[in-house]
Amino acid sequence: MADMGSFRDAVIAWAAGGPDDPARELAARLPIRAVVLLEGPSDAAAVGALAARRGRNLAADGVCVLPMGGAMSVGRFARLLGPPGLDLRLTGLCDEAERPYYARGLQQGFFVCSADLEDELIRALGVTRVEELVRGEGDLRALKTFLRQPAQRGRTSQQQLRRFLGTKKGRKIHYGRVLVEALDPDRVPAPLDGLLAGL
Repeated sequence: MADMGSFRDAVIAWAAGGPDDPARELAARLPIRAVVLLEGPSDAAAVGALAARRGRNLAADGVCVLPMGGAMSVGRFARLLGPPGLDLRLTGLCDEAERPYYARGLQQGFFVCSADLEDELIRALGVTRVEELVRGEGDLRALKTFLRQPAQRGRTSQQQLRRFLGTKKGRKIHYGRVLVEALDPDRVPAPLDGLLAGL
């Protein structure tokens, strides 16, 4: 049984230079109506966690959440999936620094995080709450070791936490879900809230 994961894999293979037939066939068979273009898997984890909290199954709603492996790929994916290609509705979420890539490649609406999504989530939760979550996830010792590094002196607590989340493979993905699940419903960062509300 074909599913949204199969479609996502076929599109990624197509974007890497593979054949277009698998993606086109799946797009015709599946009820796909929109694709969310994200920079990476940590953004996808956060979007998925917020959708689950709100009782939504994006795949069942015909929405493909697609981490592209970097913002510079947005133009290529937009050509394959948007009006020139499969003619699906496109949206996305990006970091402030990546806004120019999205603005050039994605003519339809997209949402921009100031700094990045981790920064948005840390600000929404507050440093103390994020530290509590880090402790609860068993990473407090690693955080304390990280904070003793000379490079962390002079950075704000928020900047330190943001940097810490990117120091180990898989940590940003894990905390993308953990931080979203800890948010109060009225404290969801505007870019993430706007993205989901528009789907």
